[in-house]
Amino acid sequence: MESAESPRRALPLVEPLPVAGRLSVARLTDAWYVLATSRELSGKPLARMLYGMPLVLFRDRENRPAALQDRCAHRNAPLSLGRCEAGTIECPYHGWRFDEAGRAARIPSLCAPHPERPLVASFATREQAGLVWIYATPNVEPTHEPFPLADLGPGYASVTRMVEAHGTLHATVENALDVPHTAFLHRGLFRGAGKTHRIRAVVTRAGDRVQTEYIGEPRPEGLVGRLLSPSGGVVTHYDRFILPSVAEVEYRIGAENHILVSAFATPVEDTKTRLFAVIRFRTRLPVWLVKLVLEPLALRIFAQDARMLERQTETVRVFGGEHFMSTELDLMGPQIGRLLRQAELGKTRPGNDEPDEWRREIELEV
Repeated sequence: MESAESPRRALPLVEPLPVAGRLSVARLTDAWYVLATSRELSGKPLARMLYGMPLVLFRDRENRPAALQDRCAHRNAPLSLGRCEAGTIECPYHGWRFDEAGRAARIPSLCAPHPERPLVASFATREQAGLVWIYATPNVEPTHEPFPLADLGPGYASVTRMVEAHGTLHATVENALDVPHTAFLHRGLFRGAGKTHRIRAVVTRAGDRVQTEYIGEPRPEGLVGRLLSPSGGVVTHYDRFILPSVAEVEYRIGAENHILVSAFATPVEDTKTRLFAVIRFRTRLPVWLVKLVLEPLALRIFAQDARMLERQTETVRVFGGEHFMSTELDLMGPQIGRLLRQAELGKTRPGNDEPDEWRREIELEV
């Protein structure tokens, strides 16, 4: 166990794995990712990208989500430019139709029997809590399920939003869970508007996740904190990362105010990440007021993050990879990178709840 009293060590230089041809720390294909909300998947084909692979989403005859490579096996036309027809997807070029398994459901003018084997790669899908999940390896049935949203019970309002950032999966998720940058990049909106406070942070790990608990943190300075808790108070604050790409931020301020943000990061490309954020909250303020005031503020904060991630990515490209120097204040980033690399090497996987005795406790100013 490492604690605040541990001897100070030299600053570690965290290097990425030397993988040619990409800039991301890791690429996990034995994993589920959110590709769309249920509302987006209606009567038309939906084009999406996952790790640079074009996919097309639609609903089958049972109204279940289906996902195929966005490529007609006949002449390579994008299926997403076609139309949905009776639970199949029709190519816009010659009218070939494909079912959820990538088999030919109809080949116009062909008198001979259709080929029975799949002609287009298909991807396992799940739909839960208003989100559509896709398994990143084609033509297999996964042995584990997507991350489940916790049941918070009655009295909570919920908002789901999708945003994009030009950053790697690792950088984008770390940004969502990084406390020290908020006093500078978001000065006045979240932190950095007044004096600093010394608090404790406790970092713990399990097989597929890492969590930081902040102890003794006053209500954050800035407009967001004052809106959530006008009378102040001490915050119960957790940041969590769960493989492959779940970032959770949880705040409790007093007995009445609770907010849990579960952000599901999807690697569109090595340096482009889409975030599907499910925000659930309970406050003493009217729900309509919270949505009216806090949503524009949250989007403004994310816009600041997105601009910085884009500039960070430009620098990463120039210097050929994610080279990070971390101190003990970088509570989540090195741990996220470690988990991602371990998962890519097959040393751990999503859903692994094996306990880990590792623990770190430090003091910091926020």
